[in-house]
Amino acid sequence: MAFYSEEEKTEDYLFKIVLIGDSAVGKSNLLARFARDEFYPNSKSTIGVEFQTQKMEINGKEIKAQIWDTAGQERFRAVTSAYYRGAVGALLVYDISRRQTFDSIGRWLNELHTHSDMNVVTILVGNKSDLKDAREVPTAEGKSLAEAQGLFFIETSALDSSNVTNAFQTVVKEIYNILSRKVMISQELNKQDVSWMENGKTTVVIQGEDLVEEEPKKGGCCSS
Repeated sequence: MAFYSEEEKTEDYLFKIVLIGDSAVGKSNLLARFARDEFYPNSKSTIGVEFQTQKMEINGKEIKAQIWDTAGQERFRAVTSAYYRGAVGALLVYDISRRQTFDSIGRWLNELHTHSDMNVVTILVGNKSDLKDAREVPTAEGKSLAEAQGLFFIETSALDSSNVTNAFQTVVKEIYNILSRKVMISQELNKQDVSWMENGKTTVVIQGEDLVEEEPKKGGCCSS
């Protein structure tokens, strides 16, 4: 997977991805590390919503990931709910050193499914894996919850960059794979439609409000 600057190419696909989870779990720093390879040790809570874009290449296709950082604080939830609409991917983040942020996962999933498509590609992200001595949520517990909810799972550290790129790439690749499968199915169905019409079957042509049946034409290579 290759990365490009904003101006280099025109993207083939645009995917909207949202970062969700409680306040201070490190969502903004995950985005800063992924998009700009930066980390802000004294970063403050995000006010409202902001987004960054990152271009990448998958199988020769140009992908533009538009990643939205939604505020985790309760008083902003009503404001940010509109930004879930149109999302095709989500990173649901908790802090491995704060049990209460893990306990909120169910609520965030409900909110995500309420405001977006049920088929949003979602990865559960246990952030701040560098805080080994302060861990309150075992890795196995995170994996178990992800499996039960049908989510991808990964642990990351925005501080030391561990698995940050992998987390975003996992979501983008899966969105692209799903889209590619849908395109292939659509193309296959179109081929079947063409084959069906070329096999001498009766077709229905819509003319205004009337339906006109056309019998297969005689002659040519198909005549008896």
